Amino acid sequence: MKTWLVTGGAGFIGGNFVLTHAGTSARIVNLDALTYAGNPDTLASLGGNPGHHFVHGDIADRALVARLLAEYQPQAIINFAAESHVDRSIDGPAAFVQTNVVGTLGLLESTLAWWRNLDADAKTKFRFLHVSTDEVYGSLGDSGKFSEQTPYAPNSPYSASKAASDHLVRAFQHTYGLPTLTTNCSNNYGPYQFPEKLIPLMIQKALVGAPLPVYGDGRNVRDWLYVGDHCAAIHAVLEGGRVGEVYNVGGDAERENIHVVRSIIALLDERRPLANGGTRESLISFVQDRPGHDRRYAIDASKIQGELGWKPQETFESGLARTVDWYLGNQVWCDRIRDGAYRGERLGQVAHTA
Repeated sequence: MKTWLVTGGAGFIGGNFVLTHAGTSARIVNLDALTYAGNPDTLASLGGNPGHHFVHGDIADRALVARLLAEYQPQAIINFAAESHVDRSIDGPAAFVQTNVVGTLGLLESTLAWWRNLDADAKTKFRFLHVSTDEVYGSLGDSGKFSEQTPYAPNSPYSASKAASDHLVRAFQHTYGLPTLTTNCSNNYGPYQFPEKLIPLMIQKALVGAPLPVYGDGRNVRDWLYVGDHCAAIHAVLEGGRVGEVYNVGGDAERENIHVVRSIIALLDERRPLANGGTRESLISFVQDRPGHDRRYAIDASKIQGELGWKPQETFESGLARTVDWYLGNQVWCDRIRDGAYRGERLGQVAHTA
């Protein structure tokens, strides 16, 4: 069985990927620093699974990474490790530079030093897959989609840090020959997502009758991608992607934020009706917009569809229903999140100054 080193595998997307592939597609060595968004509870079902080995540590710890590479000799590294929330990057950009830029650089340098000593066949077969975001491309107008040729124009500290890490991955392939792959995905949603993100936050607040804060006029558009579909895309790129290439992954599901919130309300009103038979629509509260809030994202995923045969299996409606049902059925997981430092507060309200 293959061995993969997965970084950030206790987070949302990484955790879903590990749950899907540990012990079936590969033996997974899971390296995670367990920051606020890394949750060991997500991996509870893998207890005793010989195909999963968890290591608590940081990708910037070069000695640790070097030891893991030497010990496990992975055929691939899949780098999910990242600070990922735009609002948090507005409040504290330094942590994003440290993890997403400095951490990725450390991981690349450790990998390169180890890879150079492999035999020719192992060198050729090895892959370093870097998982990134469509936010590196900036903001779209009312039409058009991001393609792999779209120039980078990041507008938040988060997206700037991810853009820097993408460029480092590209540079290590072009300069040193390290066989890298990069994926840039649209907005993910699904099980095990930390509840500061829009969909799980709205679910949890609506269940307890709390106000549902919607930025600005609620007309910002995102292309929504069910996390299971994203994990399938990553696997497809890992197995069949061309070295040095970038693959955009999108759900072909553009929705305005206000539409997303109202869809969640409709599902909850059906599954957990209010005692008075009314709707939670009155909980919606339009609040001050996020500084520098990108208006619209949309992904052109024709490259990965044409080259690798991947396409999303979930529509937005089916994926959202699955997501709502998962949160309703896993309130213990959610309660343990709420018992920690995050209380569902709105972040990212640092005022813009000229």
